Amino acid sequence: MKILPSFFTLNFFLLCLSSFLFFASFNMIIPELPAYLTSIGGEEYKGLIISLFTLTAGLSRPFSGKLADKIGRIPVMIFGASICFVVSLLYPIITSVAGFLFLRFAHGFSTGFTPTGVSAYVADIVPFNKRGEAMGLQSLFGSLGMAAGPALGGYIGQFWGIEPLFYASAFVSILSILVIIRLKETVPNAEKLNRKHLRLHRYEIIEKRVLKPSLVLLLTVFSFGAVLTIIPDYSDYLGIKNKGLFFAVFTLSSLGIRIIAGKTSDKYGRIPVMKVATLFMAISMVIIAFAQTKFMLLFGGVIFGCSVGMNSPTISAWTIDLSLDAFRGRALATMYIALEAGIGIGALVSGYVFANKVENFPLVFSIGAITSMIAFFYLFTLPKQQVFLVPEDSE
Repeated sequence: MKILPSFFTLNFFLLCLSSFLFFASFNMIIPELPAYLTSIGGEEYKGLIISLFTLTAGLSRPFSGKLADKIGRIPVMIFGASICFVVSLLYPIITSVAGFLFLRFAHGFSTGFTPTGVSAYVADIVPFNKRGEAMGLQSLFGSLGMAAGPALGGYIGQFWGIEPLFYASAFVSILSILVIIRLKETVPNAEKLNRKHLRLHRYEIIEKRVLKPSLVLLLTVFSFGAVLTIIPDYSDYLGIKNKGLFFAVFTLSSLGIRIIAGKTSDKYGRIPVMKVATLFMAISMVIIAFAQTKFMLLFGGVIFGCSVGMNSPTISAWTIDLSLDAFRGRALATMYIALEAGIGIGALVSGYVFANKVENFPLVFSIGAITSMIAFFYLFTLPKQQVFLVPEDSE
């Protein structure tokens, strides 16, 4: 019996460390951004803090997918982290409302590029029967960054102010680049960047093979957009001083379950795991919607984190299962377009529905429960998935 190689390599863990730093860098400022935008006179634009960010992330995905397949995974990763560095340095300099919104728009290019390159690189170096487990471990490090970032950012913002927080974000993004700068490129015969790489044909925008997991992802991460936009105000309303606490709680609760969910999906299939994940998402939204105490809000965050922990590695592995090697970047870019669209729509809708009125908290998160249940029932319409099904060749 042939023993497949382990994915526990130095390169894999350097990639995981870089993911931790990258996600920490841009997430650490999120808890303080609603108050900062209010302080410069843009209170009514809170819904745009996340939606503008995700808009550019989504728009850039087709380019990052094509570039990851053509010029390589590493340049795509480095470019995204570099955007984080530059934009974080500009936040303290450009202090008008219009300038802030422009920077949020520009900042989105970072997540439009780096995660696409990272996921494609992981898929390149991991054995096919370990995809779920590997994606679970890699996303665990990203989640640690998402947990550490807001918690650390909330602490820095509370004691040192917003400007040191922006500079800290820039510093962490540079560290994420230094970690991977010496990694070996996995794309064979990677091309040098030229103009043709920046021209997209219609068929290069969306990879049709992965539309099913992408639709499920879009419906479930609607709730994530609502959480990112509204939870800072909800935390303040319930008397939670550190606005990053909820983010830390839900992210930490997702950590252990990521690897378990990934290994379970490797063994039993992606769809059964996703059914549980979407149901947990709906339950968490109901708990959060009607929370009247700190404990209930944070308890909802724990259930929310369990859902996210099952969702992320399983959807990534499902997408890779359905993709062709030559177009893996495009397939992952399609998945991330759905991710950004779901988060962006969720942020925009929740900001509009909330309208800075605390009595609207239940309605905001009830909408998230509905979209999650739609995803849950949609999964029952899909045939049982063969985990290691090799896709047919492209036409």
